[in-house]
Order: sequence, then C-alpha cells, then structure tokens
Amino acid sequence: MPTEKVTYCRICEASCGLVATVDDGRLLTLRPDDDHPLSRGFACPKGIAMTDVQNDPDRVLHPLRRTADGTFEQVSWEDALDDIGRRLGEAIDAHGGEGIGWYFGNPTAFSYSHILWVQGLAQAIGMRHVYSAGSQDVNNRFVASHLLYGRPTTVPIPDLDRTDFLLVIGANPVVSHGSLISAPRMREQMKAITGRGGRVVVVDPRRSETARLFEHVAVRPDADAWLLLSLLHVIFEQGLEDARAISRQSRGIGLLRCAATSYAPESTETITGVEAATVRAFARDLATADSAAVYGRTGSCLGRHGTLVAFLIDALALVTGNLDREGGLVFGDPVLPVEEIGHRLGITTYDKRRSRIGDLPDVLGTFPAALMAEEITTPGTGQLRTLFVSAGNPVLSVPNGRALVEALPGLDLFVSLDLYVNETNKHADYVLPTTTWLEREDVPVAFLPFFTQPFAQWTDPVLEAYGEARPEWQIIEDLAHRAGVSVFAPTRLLSPWLVPDVVGRTAGRALAGVRRRLPVQLTPELLVDLGLRAGSKGRLSLGKLKRHPHGLLLAETHRTGRLRRVVHHGGRHPHKVRLDAPEISRELAALTAPADDPAYPLRLIGLRELRSHNSWMHNAPTLMKGKRSHGMRIHPKDAADFGIEDGQPCVVTSPHGEIEVPATVTEDVSVGTVAVPHGWGHAGGWTRANAAGGANVNALASTDPADLERLAGMAFLNGIPVRVGPAPDPAPDPA
Repeated sequence: MPTEKVTYCRICEASCGLVATVDDGRLLTLRPDDDHPLSRGFACPKGIAMTDVQNDPDRVLHPLRRTADGTFEQVSWEDALDDIGRRLGEAIDAHGGEGIGWYFGNPTAFSYSHILWVQGLAQAIGMRHVYSAGSQDVNNRFVASHLLYGRPTTVPIPDLDRTDFLLVIGANPVVSHGSLISAPRMREQMKAITGRGGRVVVVDPRRSETARLFEHVAVRPDADAWLLLSLLHVIFEQGLEDARAISRQSRGIGLLRCAATSYAPESTETITGVEAATVRAFARDLATADSAAVYGRTGSCLGRHGTLVAFLIDALALVTGNLDREGGLVFGDPVLPVEEIGHRLGITTYDKRRSRIGDLPDVLGTFPAALMAEEITTPGTGQLRTLFVSAGNPVLSVPNGRALVEALPGLDLFVSLDLYVNETNKHADYVLPTTTWLEREDVPVAFLPFFTQPFAQWTDPVLEAYGEARPEWQIIEDLAHRAGVSVFAPTRLLSPWLVPDVVGRTAGRALAGVRRRLPVQLTPELLVDLGLRAGSKGRLSLGKLKRHPHGLLLAETHRTGRLRRVVHHGGRHPHKVRLDAPEISRELAALTAPADDPAYPLRLIGLRELRSHNSWMHNAPTLMKGKRSHGMRIHPKDAADFGIEDGQPCVVTSPHGEIEVPATVTEDVSVGTVAVPHGWGHAGGWTRANAAGGANVNALASTDPADLERLAGMAFLNGIPVRVGPAPDPAPDPA
C-alpha cells in the first residue's frame, strides 16, 4: 500500500516542506506539506518535479568506468573504490595534496554531510585546489562579511515581518524564493509589507516578476556601487545618518563619509541611469522610514565590484540605524552554532592562501573555479593533476567551458560523484552514483542562520537508495580509507562543541558521556546530535527534532542586540563593525565608470526562471513540456536598432565568445540591456537527448584572472559588454 512520508525540498534555500507518496520502494508523487510551519502548503514547480529526477531512467545507479573508446562500462563498487583509492594514495605519496583538487557544485550546500566530508578530506591531505560554484554566485558576500564583521559567514538578513521599507537590489525573490535568506513564502511576506502601509522598492535593470508587484527603479547593469554611494552621499549631505548607531556599532565611518562626497546623484546619473531627483527622494525615504532593510543578491554580486556592493549594502543599513534592529537587518540565531563550528574547524577562511594562477585569495577555503582549466594546463609545482567533481557541471557553470573541456583529458585521474553523466563528467575516468536528497537523511545546516523565523527540521530518507547509489560522505570516507587517509580526527572535530566558552559547562558535561561512547567511525547524524545539544545548551537533541517531522519553529522572530556576539575583529574595537577596511579603501579609490565600447554597445545580464534551477533540473520532463524555451530578452528599441524581430534567432557576441538564441522582444528590460537565463547549453552527456538545449550564456564571460573580481575571485557575469544581430540563415541541406 502507498505510504506518505514527510520531508523537505533541497533545491533552494526556502526548504519548503514536502510529503512524498511511496509505494514498494518507488516514489509516486511529491506534494506540499500543509503542516510545515513556514511553507504552510506551498512548494514551487521545481520541488514537485523532483519526482522526475528521482525516477529518471537516465540516472547513474551503478559505478561507471571509462573505457579506451570513450564509453562507460559498469563496474563494482569494490573495483572502482580500490582503483581510485590506490591512485589517490599514489598521488598523495608523490606530491602531498599540492596536485589534487575538488570542485563541488550548488547542491552540495543542501547536504549536511557532503561539504563537511569534502572539507575534511581537503584538510587531511593538504589539498591545494578546492573550487565551488560560489565564485559564480555568492563569494563576494562572504568577503564583505569578513571585512565588516571579521568572519565570512556572518551575514545579516532582512527582518521581513517587521520592516516598513524593503530595498531589494539585484534579486528576484518572487521567482527565486530568496537566496541567503530562507523564506518559503517570501512573496507573501513582501506583500504584507505594503499591506501594512510600508514600501518595497526593487532596483534591477529588468522589470522582473518581483519588480512588477512593487515599485521598480531601473538601473543600468553593473552600476549598483554608484547608486549606493549616491544614496550615502544624500544621507550624509542632509544629515540623515543615525549618529548614535554609527558611534555605537562601528568604527571608520570617515572613509565612507569622505568617499560619498564624490558621488552626488547628479554626477552618477549618466552611469546608473537613475534620475538624480529619484535618488534624492529615495535616500530621504529610506533614511527616515521607521525601519528599513536592504537586501541584495545574485544580480548585485556578479558585476565588477561585487564585494564593494555587498559591503555598501550593509553599510547603508548601519548608517541609517537599521543594522541589528527590528525591521532592519538582523543576525540569525541558529540552534546549531554553525558559524562558530566552521571557524573552529578552520573551514570559514578568507585569504589564508593564494591561488597559483592569478594570485587570488581563497574564500571559505575555495579558489575561483574560472582558474581550473589553466591550473590543469600550466606546468610547475602545484599543477592540478587529480580532480574530483561532486554535484557539479563546471563545463556549463564556469566561464569558457571550452577551455575546461580541452584541459580535462590532461588529468592523471578524474572522478565524478553525480546523479547523471553530464557535459563535464563524460570526460571522467569514473562516475560514481550518488543518492538524491530523497534517499538520504538531512538537516538544513547551512541555512539555519538564514530562516526569517528561527527554525530547524530533520528528515529521514523517504526512500531506500535506487540501484547502488551511495551518499557522498560515505564515498569520500571509503576512498580516504583506501588511500590511507583519516578524514577526521575525532578529538579535533569534536572540540568546537566541547570548549566551555562555546557550549557552556552544562552542555560540556552532558556531552562528555557521548564522547566516551564515541564509535570508531564518526557519522554525520552523530555530529548533528552533538551540535544541537551544544548549541541549545542541552535543550534540544536530534531525538527531539525527529519527534517533530514537519519541523520545529523555535521562535516567532530573531532577537536583536546580537551585534557584539557576531563581530570578531582584533585590536582595540573587537566588537565594532569595521567600515574602513584597507581593501574597501582601495576598491573605492579604483572605482571608475565603465568605458563605452561602440563594438559592444549593450550590456548582458542573467535572470532567474521559475521552472529552472541552474543546469541539473533540465532533465525533469514536468518542467520542460511545452512551457519553456531558451531566449534573449531585448527592448523593442534595441531590437529595432539591431534588426531583430520577436522569435528570430540572433547571435550575441562578447569579447570572449558567441552564442545563438531566439529573441524575445519585451519592455521588461531597459534600453541598452539584454537578459539571457543561465543554466542552459546542454551539448550531450546524458543517455537521452536533452530537450532543454539552449545556449550556455557563460561562454560570453572571461576566465582571464585579470577579469575576475580581485577581492573574491568572482566571475564577471552581469554587465558583460555585447553586441547582437540576426543569426545567419542556416546552410542549405546538401541532400
């Protein structure tokens, strides 16, 4: 008989509650969980469509080994692990971790065990080359937090339920449901702001789905830094700053005050495209609102000055008295002390090491993924020779995938852990089958600080793993054992929870007995139990969380007054936000208006789609049937100027590449801007011909280290100069 099992979605940060219907070990359907405290019966099409991925006949369910003719053959786990472990051990013996690397994709953050075991292996062998999707997404936000607060993972979130004014910069939460914020019903929360007489203002070059519902300020691509500095200019000029908050919470205000003097709205109008009068009114309204929150995401992260923009967003909140305040930006108080654990384990680093190519800093222990191809092909000490890729497809998600395709055959060993054979791992020596999130237990560890209401949820697997799929942590553990490596030393791993100043004496004594009973092999589940007990001072355990399968709402709102607890600088002012970091001073000094190039007169931006999520969800037929096609959005004036008609195939060319996509002529994008969704461009790899197709917009971006954002190594993906034109007629069929 079919049974229903409660779980939650792990596609985006919203983590909506789901109910799975299972019969005889097979998933029949997924539906929203009406009893989930936060999502309350809501789930987007992507979560429901996970049924297609779970049951996809093209999933990799057995270990695959590449043969001499380039095809794959099925092998046993023992054969695969023995061979990979032996070759990994030989690489470690020869060069330590200098020539070994790992790339992990976006889904890694949605597993409580995957990232921990990757980082554990990296630390155990001194792995030099660790890369992630973060350098195409969010690393600039972590760097800004490091400079402001002393730790990269200290990230404030907007207090949606209590704010009177929400400023949204480069984000489309009506479609994305929020990022670096976990709010399953974020659309409703934003509508509630205007419903109680407040305002929501959306700054975006495109009239996005979010902008259509609220006030829209159209800004030119990659001009956010100038707009934010102009807002600060008006606030300082008119004496609208909160002097008490500035004095109490920060140091170094002089840098911002001095810098802002050069950015009067009248002088930045030609750069931002926003009229000076609008900026001045906007600044006054923001500064005088009873409470205001500023929220920026992907669109604000991927320009040439992403770290500066993230820095200015928080600085704007602080200057107006809206940091660590009800209705402003607040700091999450997760039941698991995620930030402290990461700090003590040494995995939340910034600029601890520099990349071999480009001399760029690490962010959370990872280097820019755009460097991977050159790291493989450039000889010398530390050359990347052995590569693991888990839950990722960097040939599509990293700029200039062609260079990576050409570089991958030069590796001594290339191993992938994934659900599918894709454009990247079709070049691998092995593809090892991993579980879906429906086949593993989980807790949203990475996102606990970002829930708009303090919340926690545990889920057991709703299905036994299909075929021979295994969770990533177990695969890593087994490979490390065969290579002669211990991923974690128990005393080092447990120390964050046992140090008195973290967990208190009561929790320390409670955990001492657990430590005495510690098994030889640590499991992720045990670690979560220890962390919950420690973070809650013994009030919450994994057992208690399991007794609330729909999740546990821990408080209605986040507490304020936490700033001194989350800021960790050294020196005379360890608990004050730093506004005069030398890195920011240099960024401000180097800030110059982008030069116009008549050869590339337009600016390219990306956009989020409701029925798509990066590249891996394109294999879900439910999302694809008759409802989606790839295309470039272009304003009618630009379409007329460049001879493009609606639906016509057109060529988009940048200084670094060229793609062909059909045009969608729409007034939703500003004049001078074109928008192309990311996550497309599948060129094969799966058994079935992929219907999504489309073009890979990242082919238009550069991997030159000189073109990466210097503070965070972020790829430049928003504001790319391009030109467009009709595609040439196809060559006649010789037949």
